[in-house]
Amino acid sequence: MQAAKELSCDVGATQACAALGVSRATFYRRQRAPTQMHAPSVRRSSRALSESERQAVLDVLHAPRFVDRAPAAVYAQLLDENRYLCSIRTMYRLLDAHHEVRERRNQLRHPEYRKPELLATGPNQVWSWDITKLLGPRKWTYYYLYVILDIFSRYATGWMLAERENAELAARLIRETCHQHDVHEDQLTLHSDRGPAMKSHTVAQLLAALGVTKSHSRPHVSNDNPFSESQFKTLKYRPEFPDRFASFDEARAFCGEFFRWYNHEHYHSALGLLTPAVVHYGRDQSVLAARNQTLLAAYQAHPERFADGPPQARRPPATAYINPPTVASANRKEEPVPATAPAATVH
Repeated sequence: MQAAKELSCDVGATQACAALGVSRATFYRRQRAPTQMHAPSVRRSSRALSESERQAVLDVLHAPRFVDRAPAAVYAQLLDENRYLCSIRTMYRLLDAHHEVRERRNQLRHPEYRKPELLATGPNQVWSWDITKLLGPRKWTYYYLYVILDIFSRYATGWMLAERENAELAARLIRETCHQHDVHEDQLTLHSDRGPAMKSHTVAQLLAALGVTKSHSRPHVSNDNPFSESQFKTLKYRPEFPDRFASFDEARAFCGEFFRWYNHEHYHSALGLLTPAVVHYGRDQSVLAARNQTLLAAYQAHPERFADGPPQARRPPATAYINPPTVASANRKEEPVPATAPAATVH
C-alpha cells in the first residue's frame, strides 16, 4: 500500500492502483485518518429480569420441593400459590445458562467405534473373511459359504461350505487355513464384520492362540469390509450362478469350480488384470515382463498406432488397505511374507 501511495504522487491514484493490482476503494480508505471505533452498546430489554429477579427464580427452582420437578410443574404450582416469577421458557433459559438442563432418563449411550485402518504390502499380512448364504432347494433352506480372502492379492486362501453358521466351524477353517499357509505368530491380521461367529469367544480364543490380530468393522458400516463383499458379488453375478441349488453337493461342486476359476483364471481389474494366484505367489514380475515384450513387439510393428510411445503393461498396486491409513500406520509397514502353500478347501 505504501508503494501505491508513492506512485500515485507521480501518475495518479487510478493508474497507480491499476499497475499494482490494488483496489482503489481500499487505497482511498487507507488514506483517510482512522476513526475511533466504538463497540456497539447492547441495549437491555425493558422486559428482561433483573439480576436479583433471575437469582430469585434460580433459588426457587433449587428449593428442595422443586429441585426434581420440571419447570412447567413448578410454574403451575407457583400459580396455585398465587405467585408468578416468570414464564416457563424463561425458567428453561436460566437453567440452561447454568448447564442444568439435560435428559433425566438413563438412555443407552452407544460407544465410539474406531475406524479400522489396515494396510497390506504383501500376501498373508491382512486377510478378510465373511459368510454368505446360498439358497437351498426349498424355501427357508440355506447353505453357508465361509470365505477367507487375502486383501493384497485377492486370493481366496480358504473356503468352506456348511449347512449352518457356527463358531466352531469358522474356527476350524481359520486354523487349517493358517496352517496350510504357514502363518507365523504376529504376522497376520484377520478382519471381519460383527456377525455372531466373527465375534464369538471360540474364534477370539483361537486367534489369540495363533498370534493373529483380530479386527472388526464398525456396526452398520458396510464399506469397512469391502473385499469380502466384492468377492461375494463376483460369485453371485456369475452367469452360471443358479437361483437355487438343488442339493448341498451341487452347491459344493459349484463353489469348488468357482474358486478354482477365481484364483487362477480371473483377470482381476484391481490387480492390473493379473490373476490372484499370480500376485499371491509372486509371479507377477515375470508375467508383466512377458506382457511388456508383447506390447513392445506390437509397438515396433506399428509405432504410428501408439501416440504416447511404447505401451507398458498395467502393474498391480503396491499396497492394499481397508480405509485409508493414517500417517502413523502407514509408517509401520511389515515386510511382505510370500505364501508357500495352496488354498485350504474345507468341506
